[in-house]
Amino acid sequence: QVHVAESGGGLVQAGGSLRLSCIASGRTSSTYAMGWFRQAPGKEREFVAAISWSGGSSIYADSVKGRFTISRDNGTNTVYLQMNNLKPEDTAVYYCALEASSIVTRRSNMYDYWGQGTQVTVSS
Repeated sequence: QVHVAESGGGLVQAGGSLRLSCIASGRTSSTYAMGWFRQAPGKEREFVAAISWSGGSSIYADSVKGRFTISRDNGTNTVYLQMNNLKPEDTAVYYCALEASSIVTRRSNMYDYWGQGTQVTVSS
């Protein structure tokens, strides 16, 4: 069984920063990709960022490119999402997901395990 858990959400003013963390535990595959998604009220879940096992490859949604940075520490099985210059439209529940085949992808249906989500609220 694999467990994925996010932390680090909260309330921040526009222009501020937050860093989300996600820890994967349990019987993970030897290598796996990780991704972040978000879902705002009344909207579908959308892709935010994803990173390869080595950390050498990452992809971003156009809406966050240049403001968000995804990184990982395989020694602690942790992936991070550094979010800078936050905007009110970034308000959402943010989910971390694990892709067990080590494929870096925007497609949510490719991810095998999901966390419960952490709320990020950006006030104007």
